[in-house]
Amino acid sequence: MPPLPDLSLPDLGPPVADWVAPSAPKGEILSGQYCRLVPLQAEDHAALLFNTYQGHSVLWHYMPYGPFSSAAQYHRWVRQTVENKAHLFYAIYDLDMNMFGGVASYLRINPEAGSIEIGHINFAPQLQRSRAATEAIYLMMRWAFSAGYRRLEWKCNACNIASRRAAQRLGLSFEGIFRQASVVKGRNRDTAWFAAIDAEWSALEQAFSVWLAPRNFAPDRTQKERLSDLTRLVRVSGDPALQR
Repeated sequence: MPPLPDLSLPDLGPPVADWVAPSAPKGEILSGQYCRLVPLQAEDHAALLFNTYQGHSVLWHYMPYGPFSSAAQYHRWVRQTVENKAHLFYAIYDLDMNMFGGVASYLRINPEAGSIEIGHINFAPQLQRSRAATEAIYLMMRWAFSAGYRRLEWKCNACNIASRRAAQRLGLSFEGIFRQASVVKGRNRDTAWFAAIDAEWSALEQAFSVWLAPRNFAPDRTQKERLSDLTRLVRVSGDPALQR
């Protein structure tokens, strides 16, 4: 008969043995088969990105900033934003399209907890639903877990069903809704939380490897196997808003 637990001691959670806090990202260039991520710079990327975003004001709908009325205004925003070391923005170069098509950022970088978030994702229509778009997020996830982070987060406006669907497709598990989390552009924002942890990364990386393989795409670049089918068994919880 096994010994009875000592009920006089509180359950403090399992020990984290031999773990060392990772370093904050330093802006390493991240290269893949279909895209390359380079640190966002106003002089190098602002004008190109502004032209790519032109005519698509809906891209700023869920962002706490934008849309921008001129290239100069966007250039100023990029310059001021990249000076803030609380986050690290990347410009995403699509190797299939030979163009910069969007940005994404590390933020809420907390090495002491081993936690990091990917956010500020803004893909122009040309980049959306492409191999490069998926690989860009994969490269950021891979860097984070390879660096030693234990938890990778994704948060979005709960009204943003497209972002919630993207998080689930990428294999991040739904963790709930933070009600009235903030006020953005004069409107209430409930925030949907998703995350993946280091114990899940090996299986998720294998799913990405299968999906990103050239043999998974027809000559017209349409996928043969869906990433969501490959990540479904890894996720520990699904988003109920996507089951309706």
